[in-house]
Amino acid sequence: MNPYLLMILLSSLGLGTTLTFASSHWLLAWMGLEINTLAILPLMAQHHHPRAVEATTKYFLTQATAAAMMLFASTTNAWITGEWSTNNVSTPIASAMIIAALALKIGLAPMHLWMPEVLQGLDLTTGLILSTWQKLAPLALIMQTAHTLDPLLLTSLGLTSTLVGGWGGLNQTQLRKVLAYSSIAHMGWMIIILQHAPQLTLLALGTYILMTSATFLTLKTCSATKINTLAMAWSNSPTLTATTALVLLSLGGLPPLTGFMPKWLILQELTKQGLPIMATVMALAALLSLYFYLRICYAMTLTVSPNTMNSTTPWRTQTTQTSLPLTISTMMSLTLLPVTPAIMTLIT
Repeated sequence: MNPYLLMILLSSLGLGTTLTFASSHWLLAWMGLEINTLAILPLMAQHHHPRAVEATTKYFLTQATAAAMMLFASTTNAWITGEWSTNNVSTPIASAMIIAALALKIGLAPMHLWMPEVLQGLDLTTGLILSTWQKLAPLALIMQTAHTLDPLLLTSLGLTSTLVGGWGGLNQTQLRKVLAYSSIAHMGWMIIILQHAPQLTLLALGTYILMTSATFLTLKTCSATKINTLAMAWSNSPTLTATTALVLLSLGGLPPLTGFMPKWLILQELTKQGLPIMATVMALAALLSLYFYLRICYAMTLTVSPNTMNSTTPWRTQTTQTSLPLTISTMMSLTLLPVTPAIMTLIT
């Protein structure tokens, strides 16, 4: 892709998200989401492959539907209340439509069906943008309007997403689909705690972005898109394989890794709020996700690829890709748990 065009598209992505962050008017927020969607479409379709074009079309249709629903809901709200402020969504119909539209935008269950299919058709770099950056603007709007939404609806969305994200990823062999279901499950964790402790939603989002970035960058370095391809990663880069297994366990939420921190604090907060059954269900749903991360770890570190060749296996092949982002995101995905008290002081 032409570097000037790439710069324009990435700037538009940043502009769209920033516009939504800064707006307190529904039309401006909607405009930011639209700029975001239109900027990522050329990046998704840059490889002229039928799967990429299909994924781009599916993404465009779902995002356009969500945007139209959001515009209709905000117009209805303005018609009834007389103002366009994002903080004043006082009509139940408008608030239900807005949360449905934003849930469709970020792929919360049961509006999640587009997410695995779209992510499967993209290359790993665009998949990383879709899984991380594209979640920020809709989540910011959900956080702004959370106080006007029905608590039962938010809890149902969060719980369903965590369970669907766990169940859906169990039978997958494609790594991008596994990461799509992982994203759905993590979004569920963020939504379920939103009404009780919004700062924990931000913490969960930050750790999710770090861990997902580390995973996608690793897969890009290994050029792997299927689980069985990872069996050959050990001979190419032993250190990277070892750290990747730890990053996947961090995504699953195992101590003493960074991914344990948000899950631990969210379960603690749910228990404090008098919801021990909810906390138990969430913890059990996290075990479902942990199973498919362990499957990938097993394929990477405990299996050797079948090899009938008599020649030497290539070992530590040189790569032209920059490794600094991968190094930083991997280190942060593994080592932030001891600074939990400092992070809690900053976000509370």
